[in-house]
Amino acid sequence: METTKEPDVNFKDRVEAGQILANKLTKYADQNPLVLALPRGGLPVAFEVAKTLKAPLDVYIVRKLGVPGQEELAMGAIATGGVRVLNQPVVDSLQISEEEIETETRKEQAELTRREELYRAGRPPLDVSKRTVILVDDGIATGSTIKAAIAALKKQDAGRIIVGVPVAPLATVEELKKQVDEVVCVSKPEFFYAISLWYDEFPQITDDEVREFLKKAEIKQPAATAAAKP
Repeated sequence: METTKEPDVNFKDRVEAGQILANKLTKYADQNPLVLALPRGGLPVAFEVAKTLKAPLDVYIVRKLGVPGQEELAMGAIATGGVRVLNQPVVDSLQISEEEIETETRKEQAELTRREELYRAGRPPLDVSKRTVILVDDGIATGSTIKAAIAALKKQDAGRIIVGVPVAPLATVEELKKQVDEVVCVSKPEFFYAISLWYDEFPQITDDEVREFLKKAEIKQPAATAAAKP
């Protein structure tokens, strides 16, 4: 039987998108999930998801490792938790040396460390091992960042990986379904163009706003945990 495609959705802002997405993720509320946001745009969306699921919220920072002289081409990525994933076919085909890989890794690690210190203020990242992880962004364009995050989470032995986004191209969603346990996406347009076009309001999220969302989530979490006790 032919299935009816859900209509494409435009969102007022990231908060509304997060609320709609959260309603599609409620079945995971009793699985003790972790909600990880890709900064910076993923934070307002993930905050609403974490609030609805009464789940811990954290950032999951990914930095692409660009090929020397062709920085837009990824030869790998590093992520929160000291994880490095290499795109071995790219490394092999372009004969990229170990020294070049290490130089690029050190550069991007410095930026990743700066962001982690800025966002977390010394708090260690959440342990994803054996946990159900809901990875959230405000949308997916090419998918390169979220694919790097998925690869890194697998390397950290995450139990289940759920990708949750308000909007992503239909083809990308189908591709990601092969890599994770589930992709929950509100709107899957065939003709995508850019994430910002699916939001009426799409301001840049500042570092200070990222910190504020994480601080608010930290304050809410003890109350939510206490309420869950009999």
